Amino acid sequence: TGFDSDNSSGEFSEANHKDPEMLDLEPHQSNRTGKHNGETEIQENGIKRHRTSLPAPMFSRSDFSVWSILKKCIGLELSKITMPIVFNEPLSFLQRITEYMEHIYLINKACSLADPLERMQAVAAFAVSAVASQWERTGKPFNPLLGETYELTREDLGFRFISEQVSHHPPISAFYSEGLNKDFIFHGSIYPKLKFWGKSIEAEPRGTITLELLKHNEAYTWTNPTCCVHNVIIGKLWLEQYGVVEIVNHSTGDKCVLNFKPCGLFGKELHRVEGYIQDKHRKKLCVIYGKWTECLWCTDPTTYETYKKSEKRGSEPKKKSVSEEDSKSENDEADDMPEVQDTVQFIPGSKLLWRINSRPPNSSQMYNFTSFAVSLNELEKGMEAILAPTDCRLRPDIRNMENGNMDVASKEKERLEEKQRAARKERAKDEVEWQTRWFHQGTNPYTGTPDWLYSGGYFDRNFSDCPDIY
Repeated sequence: TGFDSDNSSGEFSEANHKDPEMLDLEPHQSNRTGKHNGETEIQENGIKRHRTSLPAPMFSRSDFSVWSILKKCIGLELSKITMPIVFNEPLSFLQRITEYMEHIYLINKACSLADPLERMQAVAAFAVSAVASQWERTGKPFNPLLGETYELTREDLGFRFISEQVSHHPPISAFYSEGLNKDFIFHGSIYPKLKFWGKSIEAEPRGTITLELLKHNEAYTWTNPTCCVHNVIIGKLWLEQYGVVEIVNHSTGDKCVLNFKPCGLFGKELHRVEGYIQDKHRKKLCVIYGKWTECLWCTDPTTYETYKKSEKRGSEPKKKSVSEEDSKSENDEADDMPEVQDTVQFIPGSKLLWRINSRPPNSSQMYNFTSFAVSLNELEKGMEAILAPTDCRLRPDIRNMENGNMDVASKEKERLEEKQRAARKERAKDEVEWQTRWFHQGTNPYTGTPDWLYSGGYFDRNFSDCPDIY
């Protein structure tokens, strides 16, 4: 069915199959003083090195047809549909959420800036960067089991992160992160509503995301754009983000409005983001433009309007106008992978806010993971004694898939799902309600909307009452 992206077949080079510690590294990464706990290498600065490759290459999806499963699901909510493991990637959705933190330097930058406009620019760049890792990531993350958790502490990046699956139907994932220097808090809850529309799968990420900059006594809130995977029946899978994202600074009243543009009939707007920052009086302070797959720039509104007018004068007249009736079928026409347009047209005088990280050279054989994503399911020696027994790294189906044991992974996935169903029936029989462990239902203090809030205590590491879910 053509599910593989370019060069993402099961074939892999000998270099990619080496032990991660044997892979060639960047020159600036190669200096080290020795080993940590006998296995993990550390660099000169004492920060441990994370793995740069998965244990096994990506399993080819070319022999599997998703149509036989999805043809009965048109217009339905997909969270209740069991999908074959071959369409997954070896990460839980809780780990996928953690990828928001890949560009954590943008939060650190916002904390250090004195100008509120520059802080909003950095926060806007962070909001865009949070979806950038999804580029070409067409595998489906594993649905978290009820009570599943994931923690990540990165001393080198200055944060720690904890998430929990707080509801199974509807599926709701809650997360909380804080700076190790007590300079920020980042939290939220995600309820991804999935629907199948014939040629595409759409994921609407409901839920509020909140960033608090403690030094500046500021709080920002926003929601992510809608994500859509095209060509799920036949052809090359491709992904787009679209919708309007509003980032509100609840302290100053400033607002950033970002328009993630849909591909359009001829692919002209593919991946493009355009928007502006306005103050509480709705005066535009700056314009932001770029691509969520590439980079983000900002410039002042006058410069931007002048450039757009000159560009319009120099462009050729449109050969065809699209009527409203034509535009209704625009998404259907766009299901064929459009040609990727040139890079972002730079407007002289613009300031670079963010640029995407380069991916590992063998990323296409590793589910198109970024370097950050590759490290998320790493289970180092001694970690099992420290982690909560509900942590994603201990899930046998994800672990076996990562190691290339697809048959075992599929059986383990079925076993875990059946165990979850049996536990739910037992609770219903005894009229016992599920109790979340690390988060509780509440109200977002800034938006007034329902939210899941961190209860605290996870890093005290008292895991005696954690549920047995694996």
